[in-house]
Amino acid sequence: MSRPLDRFFDPARKAPARKRRRIRMPLARSVRRVRALLIVVAVVFSLAAGRAVQVQAIDATTVAQEAADQITVTRDLPAFRGEIVDRNGEVLAMTADTVKVMVNAKMIATNGRMNGQMTAKDKEVAATAPARIADLLVRFLGGTPDAYLPKLTATGKGSQAGQVADKVPAATYRELAQAMSDANLVGLSPVSAPTRVLPNKNLAANVLGWINDSGAGAGGLEYALNATLAGKAGKEVFENSPNGKIPLGTSVLIPAQNGLGYQLTLDAGLQWQVEQILAERVRQTKADAGMAIVTNVKTGEILALANVPTFDPTDVGKADKDSLRLRAITDPYTPGSVQKVLTFAAMMDQGLVKATDVVEIPGRIKSGDNYVSDAWDHGTIKLLARGIVAKSSNIGTIKLSRKMTKQSLHDYLVAFGLGARTGLGLPGESRGILPAADMPDYTRDGIAFGGSGLAVTLVQEAAAVGAIANGGVYNAPRLIASRATADGKQEQLPVAAPRRVVSERTSKEIVSMMEAVVMQSATHTFSVDGYRVGAKTGTSKKLDPGCNCFKGLVTSTIGVAPVEDPQVLVYVVVDNPQRGSSGSSVAGPAFQDIMSLALPRYGVTPSKTKSPTLPIEP
Repeated sequence: MSRPLDRFFDPARKAPARKRRRIRMPLARSVRRVRALLIVVAVVFSLAAGRAVQVQAIDATTVAQEAADQITVTRDLPAFRGEIVDRNGEVLAMTADTVKVMVNAKMIATNGRMNGQMTAKDKEVAATAPARIADLLVRFLGGTPDAYLPKLTATGKGSQAGQVADKVPAATYRELAQAMSDANLVGLSPVSAPTRVLPNKNLAANVLGWINDSGAGAGGLEYALNATLAGKAGKEVFENSPNGKIPLGTSVLIPAQNGLGYQLTLDAGLQWQVEQILAERVRQTKADAGMAIVTNVKTGEILALANVPTFDPTDVGKADKDSLRLRAITDPYTPGSVQKVLTFAAMMDQGLVKATDVVEIPGRIKSGDNYVSDAWDHGTIKLLARGIVAKSSNIGTIKLSRKMTKQSLHDYLVAFGLGARTGLGLPGESRGILPAADMPDYTRDGIAFGGSGLAVTLVQEAAAVGAIANGGVYNAPRLIASRATADGKQEQLPVAAPRRVVSERTSKEIVSMMEAVVMQSATHTFSVDGYRVGAKTGTSKKLDPGCNCFKGLVTSTIGVAPVEDPQVLVYVVVDNPQRGSSGSSVAGPAFQDIMSLALPRYGVTPSKTKSPTLPIEP
C-alpha cells in the first residue's frame, strides 16, 4: 500500500512526466537588461569608491577636523584678581578659589550612558540618582532637596548645562566630587569662577571700590588698577566624551596669568576707628555727609581716608548713588578759615608779615560791592598777626593779604598743590577751583580768608597744610605703597619728588600760630593729653548749584601734632550739619578723638615741654 509521501522518498518511483512550457524571450532584450543592471551596479560602486577616496585622501584633514570639533571642548580659565593689602599686610580685598556647580541632567538620567545603551543596573541607579545627588548637595552646600531636584531631573532644552550653585569654595566642591565618586554617581561638574572677597566687608569701600558682574573693576582702586589687578585669562582645550574627558585625546593648556597685588599706605585698624568716629559725628550733628583723613606729615602717606555715607561693595545695586563716590577727592568745597593757614604762610615766607605785627581791624571791610565781617561783632580793635589767626579774623586776613600781589598769592597756592589733581590715581578726582593770577580784587580777598573764590578737595587741603607742618616741604599724598611683581617681590612705585614751598622758619611760625588757636579754645576741643597740638578750624557757606545760592555750611578742623616735630595730621570735614554751626563745635570733637588714637598708635613720643602762652593782642 502506498503512502502519500512515498513518491518523495522512493527513488525507484518516477514522477509522472510533466509537460514543460517553454518561454521564449528575444536574446537582444535579455542582453540589454543585464547590461543596464551591470551599469547601475558599476555606478553605485564608483560613487562609493569616489566618496571613500574623497574622505580618506582628498578631504581627509577636513573630515577629521569636523569629527574632532564635535568632541573638542574649549574652556576659558579665569585669572585670579590680585590682592589689595594694607600697610601691615592685612588683606583688604582678595580673590577666593570658587566654582560654579553645573549639572548634566541627561547624564544623571542615563547614569552616564549618553548613547542610550543602559543596562538594568544603570536604570536602577538612574532611578534613584536625583534624590541621592540632591542629598549630597544639601550636605555640602546647604539648602533643601526640593531646591535642587528640578534641575537634576530636567530633560528639556539646556538640561546638559544647568547651574545648581555658584561661589562654592573649590575645596568644598572637591569634597562633594569625592562623595559623588564614592557613591558611583555622575552628572555634576565644576566651572572655575573666582569670587572677590572683602574680609573687612565695607571697610574703606569708597577707596577700594567694587567690581561688576563681569569681574572687572567698576569703582575706586579696583577700577583705577584694573589692567594689572585683573591679570590675563587662560584657556583649556581637550577632547571630551559623554562619560568625561578622553584620557589620551588632544589636550592643550594655556595657564591664566594672575593679577598683580598692591599694598596701600592705609592702616586697616585706624581706618575702621576713623570711620566709626566720623559716622557717629555725622549722626550726632544730623549732617549730610562727612570726610576725614589722617596722614604721615613726613611722607605724605595716607593712613586713613574715611567717607560717610558709604556702601556695601558686595551689593552695589542696593547702594544709593551718592554714597558710591569718594567725596574726599570728587567733591570740592570752600575751605573756610583753614585757608588762612596757607595765606599767612605765603605772606610770612615773603617777609610781608611777622607773628608779632600789630594790625588795626575795623568792624567790617569793603570787598568789591559788598562788605566782609568777622564771625563775632566788634568795633575797631587791635590784634597781633598771631591773634588774627587765633581768633580767625576775616577782616584782618584780608587787610594783610593786600600787601601781597595777586600773582604771588596764586603762585604760592599752585606750589601748595591747589588747582591740580593730587596724583592719587583714583577715578573722578577733581582739580578744585583756583582762579588765574589776574583775578579781581574781591576774588583775591575771598581766597585769602577762605570764604569764596576758591574750592579744594579734602586731600588737596590736607597735603597743603601738611607741607607747612613738614618744615615747608610738600610731599604729594600717597595711597599706594608698592606692587607685587609676578615673581612675588614687592616693587616700590615711583614717588613724586618733594618740593620746598616755604622756608623752615615760616613753617615753625605758622605751626606756632596754629598752637595759639588750641590755647585760645576755652572748651579744650582740640587738646590731646600729653601732646602739644596745633589746629585751625573752618566754616564756610555751601553753594547750591541748583539755585546758585548758598544753602547750609561746610565745617572743618585740621591739625598737627606734636608741635615740636609734627608727625601726624588729621583733617575732618562735616557737610551741612543741622546741629552746630562752627568747625570747632561740629568737626572739632571728631578731630580730637582721631588724633588721640593716632599719636600713640604710631608710637609718637609725647611732648616734653608745655605749650607756651603767647600773646594775641598788643
